Amino acid sequence: MTIHTLPTPALLLELSVFQANRAAMTAILKDTTLALRPHYKSHKCAAIAHMQIADGAVGMTCAKLDEALDLADAGIEDILIANQIVDPAKIRRGASLAGDCRLTVLVDCMENVLAWEKAAAEAGTVVHCLIEYEIGMQRCGTSDPAEVLKLAETVARCSHLRFEGIQAYAGHVSHIESEAERRRYTGENSQKLRGLLAMLEEAGLPAKTVSGGSTGTAAIKAMEGLYTELQAGSYLFMDATYRNLGLPFGNALTVLTTAVSAKPGLVVVDAGIKSCGVDQGMPVPVDLQAERIAASEEHFQIHHPDRILTVGERLRLLPGHCCTTVNLYDRIYVVDGDTVVDRWEITARGGCR
Repeated sequence: MTIHTLPTPALLLELSVFQANRAAMTAILKDTTLALRPHYKSHKCAAIAHMQIADGAVGMTCAKLDEALDLADAGIEDILIANQIVDPAKIRRGASLAGDCRLTVLVDCMENVLAWEKAAAEAGTVVHCLIEYEIGMQRCGTSDPAEVLKLAETVARCSHLRFEGIQAYAGHVSHIESEAERRRYTGENSQKLRGLLAMLEEAGLPAKTVSGGSTGTAAIKAMEGLYTELQAGSYLFMDATYRNLGLPFGNALTVLTTAVSAKPGLVVVDAGIKSCGVDQGMPVPVDLQAERIAASEEHFQIHHPDRILTVGERLRLLPGHCCTTVNLYDRIYVVDGDTVVDRWEITARGGCR
């Protein structure tokens, strides 16, 4: 089957580029102390998660309990939920899940630590904990080293929790286009983190795990030698935003669309914000020079100085953000050029709880 028979919009994955991206990440991490714990939110596909484990990943990172449940159901044995879970029902479900896999969760306040201990005790399981250190993202976590130590001490005293270490995620650095600036910000953040880790060590609570990082900082983290786990996700697919950073990964993911209207200087395709994530920018046509793109729910209006296209012609778009785009589809069509060679289900699509 070829892509020309697929109903559009359709999500395409170029197999050769996808495989090259996997190999590039393996090369970056080779002979370093940084292990890959890739982020499931980028692809939400159990088949791909198993490929990443085969590539040497120590486990998977996920954003939501729904994603963790999907991973465990697929047989993934080591799972980190890299966000706080505070709803009592979800905590109970997570504590139960810890009986089926090695589950690690984030905590950043005493109430949450005690809630996890209570639920794990009732479930008869052990839950591993990372304290989230707020390192500039201005999202979750605590920026007070004394509070981190207090939380670590409390976790260490709990019978059904295990203190594993620290998550320090600087997502705001990931998309800085200048490599020098990314290195500078990463160095400043790492200096703060080193002080925290030294304090924990002195208190007899060494952090076995330091988790964080992203596709944009993968090589920097690998050379730095401070983090033990890399939570990169987009490296497999890439997108129009990451393309500008000059990373050793290629754009493997595109959205296949059909031209539904064509005029001189304008083509309208049958994909819009309901089929392509625009939260980090508009998509970029692969084979068309766009001057401006406007978006609506079901259409992108692509203004261009190129040839007049034909109604029914197929166009591939690089999504502005691969993660939010993938979450809009049920399956990924794996392709070799124009030939469809496989289809992988997005098993955790919409898993937002």
